[in-house]
Amino acid sequence: MLKFDKNELYIEQVKLSDIAKQYGTSVYIYSKNQIIKNFKDYKEALGYRDGLICFACKTNSNGTILKLLADLGAGADTTSGGEIYRCLRAGFKPAKIVYAGVGKTSEEIEYALKSKILMLNVESFEELDTIDTIAKKLKTKAKISFRINPCVDLDTHSYIATGKKGTKFGIPYKDALKAYLRAKKKKNITIVGIHSHIGSQILDIVPFKLAAEKIKKIIESLEKNNIKLDYINCGGGLGIKYEKNQKILTPKKLISELLLVFDKDKKFIFEPGRSIIANAGHLLTKIIYRKVSGGKNFLITDVGMNDLIRPTLYKAYHEIIPVKRINTKKVKTDVVGPICESGDYIGKDRMLPTVKQCKYLLIKCTGAYGAAMSSDYNSRPKIPEVLVDGKKITVIRKRANYQDLMLNEI
Repeated sequence: MLKFDKNELYIEQVKLSDIAKQYGTSVYIYSKNQIIKNFKDYKEALGYRDGLICFACKTNSNGTILKLLADLGAGADTTSGGEIYRCLRAGFKPAKIVYAGVGKTSEEIEYALKSKILMLNVESFEELDTIDTIAKKLKTKAKISFRINPCVDLDTHSYIATGKKGTKFGIPYKDALKAYLRAKKKKNITIVGIHSHIGSQILDIVPFKLAAEKIKKIIESLEKNNIKLDYINCGGGLGIKYEKNQKILTPKKLISELLLVFDKDKKFIFEPGRSIIANAGHLLTKIIYRKVSGGKNFLITDVGMNDLIRPTLYKAYHEIIPVKRINTKKVKTDVVGPICESGDYIGKDRMLPTVKQCKYLLIKCTGAYGAAMSSDYNSRPKIPEVLVDGKKITVIRKRANYQDLMLNEI
């Protein structure tokens, strides 16, 4: 919910330059009403069908944002014991929490079972055995689904493609029936579903449908072996529009197409993360210095790769714009940070107007995997996060200071 009014950029009804003056830079800024809209788009797409929209909280685990989604009726897709803790603390009902991850520790599994979450998505045969042993010790039955790798290739960054052959994720497609038959024999296991997640930032319906059709074949073979599932978890991965020319899928298109593949008597789980929070969050930064070196123009900002690692790690593109309209000639510019690394950049070869020192830039669509992946590398204290609701601004994570860098050190 960004818009220009009289050459000033606003988020909802708040001027971005005012946020910079009040809270300093760099700072993450979220639109509450954009988050609500994005979540409701999924709820409306699911319609009357029985199921859950589980927010992938690895994308953004801020407690205020989690509480907002829990209050809207969302479930939670978690990948660690810490995420389960965060979600329970934020108000998610245990019966709406699912737990995935290839390396669940015994301590995390025990915590999940004691918390009575909806299910654990099992990713290996040894993990199944461990869950069964822990459930026996706790004198309970563990509700599980298997994460199946459908071996579908994607047009996305290799680091976020999780459903193709040879990745660490899930049970190999050819071993799916074997896994369920093994689980059926376990006295402390209750089979409740099947899970598949093929990757992230997917813009095409085809790989989603291919994966769904392969999962349907597994379900049919399970039913022939008297294994009936309650839940089909279709995962997440829906992409957003980072660049102006990108064409994206809507939640309505995605869900309507996938639901056509399966029978109507199943409960469905979808696990969106990026498509709920990415375009609701942006990163506001200040230009510290300008320089020309080797024939290149540089804008050196106060945001570093420790605050936003996606451009360095994934070569990800985020649109960068001044927070005030400037009618000067655009020049090719690299927008970089202050970290002592050549890889510390936000955008390369961007056509930007001439922006003066100490003025502000907005790095768009950083709500997902921005603050969540930040660190204090170079001993840079973590930056704050604020939530905007109309004219109201709420600090949801305060700016860290130098003393905070020493927390837990002895």
